[in-house]
Amino acid sequence: MNQPGQVREIGVHEAAARADEVLLLDVREDDEWAAGHAPDALHLPLSALDPAAVPTDRHVVAVCRSGNRSGQAAIALAAAGVDVVNMTGGMKAWDDAGLPMRSGDGAAPRVL
Repeated sequence: MNQPGQVREIGVHEAAARADEVLLLDVREDDEWAAGHAPDALHLPLSALDPAAVPTDRHVVAVCRSGNRSGQAAIALAAAGVDVVNMTGGMKAWDDAGLPMRSGDGAAPRVL
């Protein structure tokens, strides 16, 4: 379990390898999500984060652009009792690793 004010972290390769068993929770804003996101991720912007809206049937991996906002989201979710980790490096590291991405705006996936 997470300590108050701290969250566990995992890298992009572990998050991708576990994508079938965890919930990738992308907390970026709408335009960032539309530009490119991990397949099967759930989008819930940090600005509208509601722990009650986060499914709890799987471990949660919080994702953002670089790992900062998702770290904030992970702290808030952990405080609400959600089993959550932060993905270090965010979608920038995911993209740099050549991991699969999808876009919601019809363009080639990219990280804003």
